[in-house]
Amino acid sequence: MFSEHFLSLFTDQEPLDLARQGLVIVLCALCGIGLSRWLRKVFHIATDEQSLVMQIGVKSFARVLSPLLILLLLLAVRPLLARQHHPVTMWEIMVPLMISQVAMRFVFYVLRGIFVKDLTVGALLRLAEKVIAALVWSCVVLYITGMWPDLIDYLDDTVLPLGRHKVSLLTVLQGTVSVLVTLIIALWIGAVLENRLMKMSTMHSSLRTVVGRMAKAVLILIAMLVSLALVGIDLTVLSVFGGALGVGIGLGLQKIASSYVSGFVILLERSMVIGDMVSVDKYFGKVTQINTRYTILEGLDGIESVLPNEMFMANPVQNYSLTHRIVRLSTQVTILYQDDVESVLSIMEQAALGVERVARQNLPQALLMKIGHDGLELELGFWITDPENGRLNVISDVNRAIWQAFKKNQVQLAHPKRDVRIMDVRSFQQSVVASPPANVVNTRTDV
Repeated sequence: MFSEHFLSLFTDQEPLDLARQGLVIVLCALCGIGLSRWLRKVFHIATDEQSLVMQIGVKSFARVLSPLLILLLLLAVRPLLARQHHPVTMWEIMVPLMISQVAMRFVFYVLRGIFVKDLTVGALLRLAEKVIAALVWSCVVLYITGMWPDLIDYLDDTVLPLGRHKVSLLTVLQGTVSVLVTLIIALWIGAVLENRLMKMSTMHSSLRTVVGRMAKAVLILIAMLVSLALVGIDLTVLSVFGGALGVGIGLGLQKIASSYVSGFVILLERSMVIGDMVSVDKYFGKVTQINTRYTILEGLDGIESVLPNEMFMANPVQNYSLTHRIVRLSTQVTILYQDDVESVLSIMEQAALGVERVARQNLPQALLMKIGHDGLELELGFWITDPENGRLNVISDVNRAIWQAFKKNQVQLAHPKRDVRIMDVRSFQQSVVASPPANVVNTRTDV
């Protein structure tokens, strides 16, 4: 099935010429691999020295580096051999093979730069890489076997009816490829820009997030317009789509649009940033992500809640770490009347100071809140500087310390006391009949 042209590359050449070409190709491959390893070591040293060279992501570009260097060496050696009248027929096969290898690895590098966030490659991305590799190798095989022109002619002759117009299958494929390529390039540039912004310590985290998201949205919009123009679609038809989209947002997408606008407002006004401990409605936890439509709160029990940004704009929000991270907590106890209040208050304050998480810059303060029916009601207020580690556990530690201090100093806690008198049923009935209360009428008791 090989075309006559590529068959002649092997049949019309002397075995010595083929061996010489093969040796040069092998040497180019070895030199390219060795040079790529040397460059990786140089880049690794540059990373340790905080060089600007590594800031463009060359380390993750290492998989593309080897075939790219081999391709460059092959292209550089080819005119030198041709000038000395040496045959270079095998270059017609090796150059397309190396170009396909570089293209595949570069596409994989771009896709992983867009979709890989935590250094783990998902199953869907691996499947996409396999599909892309199969398509590229199929195109290479068709080119080498000489069937590529026939395939192009077949796709150009195959016409698909689209309304009043007819479009060839080749045009549809070209349009699809152009749209995918422009979108991938836009997403890649947006991801690179967002990563660079997140590493800028001089800019606030919320502002960095807003700029990164807006830049990605603008790049995607530009990519869509460019791809549509490349396909040949008149952009004036988008006016109808824009009007319909506006009506849809005004009627059925109010909540979604409100959440998106609220997300940008939250990021711009910096009322809540990643790492804050907030409480809204019935949810309390640490802000782990602030996206354009929703925010993720991680509770102290590890459960993550996905909340629409509209909730943070429409409801009151308690931010425990907006301007500072110092939070006051309290616990209450009731002691007997005969205990010395001043000494008990001092004991409670000293017990709280023995807990590790209780702040020392704001000392605990014990107060006599109320002289109640059952005893003296006391409250101990103390401060913590790490609300993200939870409130209940530190309150429990303080209560345990107070209990141990009370046991050591023989301080008793008060509890409700009630006197219960059991009367004889018959004497009770006789007393009721003799002098019935105002609220008792015709009382009858069966025993």
